[in-house]
Amino acid sequence: MPRPRRRAANNTDMVEVSNAKRPKTASSRSKQASEELKFNTNRLIAWFKKYTTDDPAQLGPDGMERFCEDIKLEPENIAMLCIAYKMNAKNMGYFTQSEWIKGLADPEVQCDTPQKLQNKLSYFYDLMTDPQTFKLIFRYAYDFARDKDQRSMDIETAKAMLALLLSKSWPLYNEFSEFLQQPKAPRVINKDQWNNIYEFSRTINVDLSNYSIDGAWPVLLDDFVDFLQKKRQESS
Repeated sequence: MPRPRRRAANNTDMVEVSNAKRPKTASSRSKQASEELKFNTNRLIAWFKKYTTDDPAQLGPDGMERFCEDIKLEPENIAMLCIAYKMNAKNMGYFTQSEWIKGLADPEVQCDTPQKLQNKLSYFYDLMTDPQTFKLIFRYAYDFARDKDQRSMDIETAKAMLALLLSKSWPLYNEFSEFLQQPKAPRVINKDQWNNIYEFSRTINVDLSNYSIDGAWPVLLDDFVDFLQKKRQESS
């Protein structure tokens, strides 16, 4: 059988071959990089889906662990609490898709990849340096960390959250932590006590000189003052 005659290449074929072999130009690479820098909601949602399993609308403890690994943060890092605050997340250890979008699509955040969020961590740390925002985060932490089946926060959770929030900023934190270790210390912390711990830590001097028994502090803090005064008397 005679060999079929090869069809002559026309101009269209040559253009297609030329286009197929043409490498990306610096301009096209620059455009691609520019697109990656732009915030993209679809990319944000795809990132969220990476951490979900049974419930596609909720990221659970296993997904949270992988999320922390990707942004190179320990779950106990204060920045994680600030991220949850920005999302207004309702349950510790869980993010819903709507919470995820609310927090990371916020105009002040705009992060749709792990690398972008890593580069934004200084923003979350800075939230703790603003007194009014810190107060809001402190109050938010109570309902966020509290077991939703209980009206009050168990003492172990309270101690962990207080260490996270106050250990570096309250001069009396170590003494208060010691007080909470006492056999007669409360087993739970209610919301009023929690909020007053914040106010006490911000307003009462280290030497207790501006503390008043008539200051309408909860009994918890009156007991702490008694504990601290006795401790100081014994060591003097």
